[in-house]
Amino acid sequence: MKKEKMEISKDTKELILTGISFVFGTFCLALCYNLFFVPNDIVVGGMSGLAMVVEELTGLNSQIFIYVTSIGLLLISYLFLGKEETKRTVVGSLLYPIFVTFTEPIAKFLLIYLSFKEILVTVVLASLLYGFSNGIIYKFGYTTGGSDVIMKLLCKYFHISEGKSSVIFNVIIILLGSFVFGFDMGAYGVIILVVSSMLVDKIIIGMSDSKKFMIYTRESKKIKMLISDEFQAGYTIFPTIGGYSHIKGAMIMCVIRNRDVNLFKKRIKDIDATAFFVISDCYEVQGGVKRSNLPFI
Repeated sequence: MKKEKMEISKDTKELILTGISFVFGTFCLALCYNLFFVPNDIVVGGMSGLAMVVEELTGLNSQIFIYVTSIGLLLISYLFLGKEETKRTVVGSLLYPIFVTFTEPIAKFLLIYLSFKEILVTVVLASLLYGFSNGIIYKFGYTTGGSDVIMKLLCKYFHISEGKSSVIFNVIIILLGSFVFGFDMGAYGVIILVVSSMLVDKIIIGMSDSKKFMIYTRESKKIKMLISDEFQAGYTIFPTIGGYSHIKGAMIMCVIRNRDVNLFKKRIKDIDATAFFVISDCYEVQGGVKRSNLPFI
């Protein structure tokens, strides 16, 4: 019973943490919209970007447009994508417009202190906040609805991948923004979109602070000693058969800190000049007999 209570308590804490992170990410996304995009006429895509274009052309308040399209797309999602798929977007679809309204006065106050002469400073800050916000939202499996619903519809009915449909949709919105607000603003929108996308990937996947080595060598004993004694890391052995020679051998897998990569490569070559190895980014490591000796884990 105690164990079950502990597990339930742990799950509840994780759920609460996820919920708080999602709310915080949505708040930051709405703040970024009011703080950087609206005052500077920068369109980066999505329904929020379209709202800015519509307001400039028709005079319809962008916040009203966001409310209407968010609720409308939520209903469309329920009808065409189903109940289960809509569950993931319902909270974000309602929360984001509310935060857009809530953060407007906060943004106006902050603009007193965050008004920069150089637009590039604004672009950099906008890229960081926009990427950070989306990264947190996507990391926990949520969305803010809007254009995400359109991507899913295109994927389901026109068999266009969500990634490709996202690019097409955002490019169209940015082009519209360029015609309305000027091509220089459109260029800034593209920069923000590209930089923030890279930041989103880093938040979701993680920073690569180590490298995974797959090593095939005839001096496996010496390489194993090198890994465990000199670099204080663990390793795993995989039996192999040469594709051409059909000779049986062994592949050594290990994880090395980034700062030790060049030295480790050199030491491998010193031991076996003919050694074959593959290096790849390693975003997360858990467990292992040498874990306590790896400060980056």
